Parts: sequence; structure tokens; C-alpha cells
Amino acid sequence: MPLCLNAACRAALSISLKAAVATAVLSSSPWATARAQELVVPIGLSSPLSGPQSGNGQDNLAGAKLAVDEVNARKPSVGGRPLRLVLKAEDDQADPRQGVAVAQKLVDSGVRFVVGPYNSGVTMPASRVYDQAGVVVATVSSNPKITQQGFSRLFRVGSAWARPTPRWA
Repeated sequence: MPLCLNAACRAALSISLKAAVATAVLSSSPWATARAQELVVPIGLSSPLSGPQSGNGQDNLAGAKLAVDEVNARKPSVGGRPLRLVLKAEDDQADPRQGVAVAQKLVDSGVRFVVGPYNSGVTMPASRVYDQAGVVVATVSSNPKITQQGFSRLFRVGSAWARPTPRWA
């Protein structure tokens, strides 16, 4: 089955992965676990993996796995210590309440970087949980109110639906 991954999702994942690596370089935070000198950095994914929007969610999951595998295949290191990214994917079911539960679960598990949520209706309430925990979030959600909340670690990498979208032939 061919991998379908849109540019916005790739951009969101790229931002999160770069933020994870940069933070690992600059500090030895509690989210980074040392196992035999290996620096393990968990990356969270919140996406609708089941339900009516599961096709998009499964595409997001496949893209996230691909990106993490590509980074790990390069065998990166930080300060002479091997770095390994670990994907922690959770199904928010495109439901705001489930999205908040997923956000809390990811925070409680030590995730400090999240790609997602995919839907604006999930991102709005979940972003408060992530912000209070200091988690960096890159989302493709399009509601402009998401970034108007003023959360300094929340990045909306897709265009806002308030702007006109050019038509392609």
C-alpha cells in the first residue's frame, strides 16, 4: 500500500523531531531516559486512528513511523551518546474529550513533543493540557483560534481556514 503523506503533516513532524533533538542537545531533561548511555526521546502522536477519520489518522501514523525510523536509521548522537526516538501513538478518535484524555496520557508517560492533534476540535481543549505540562506541539489543525490562545510551545503548521485557499487545476 503506498504511503500517502501530505506536506503539512511532514512539516509538523519535522518541527517536532527537530525540537526533540535540539532540546536533547541543550539539556538532560527528565523526559530523556538514559539506558546504557542511550538517550531515548519519546515523540507523541495524537490522531484519529479509529472511526470515520481513521484514514487520515492512519496516514499520520504511517508518516510518523517513517520519520522516526528515518531519524533512527541515521544513528544520531548527542554529546557522544546515541539518540533514539520512540513513537508513542494514541487514538484521539477525533473526539475532544478523548483528545484531552490522550493528552494527559502522553504527558503522564513523559512525552515532551507531540505531533497532532489532527482536528481543531480536539486541539483546542487538548492544547491546554500540553501547555500546562510544557509540551511542544505541532498540529495541522486549521482553526486560527488555536494559535490565538497564546501558548508559546504550540505551533500550527497548516494554513488557517479563515484564509482563502488557492484553487489548483
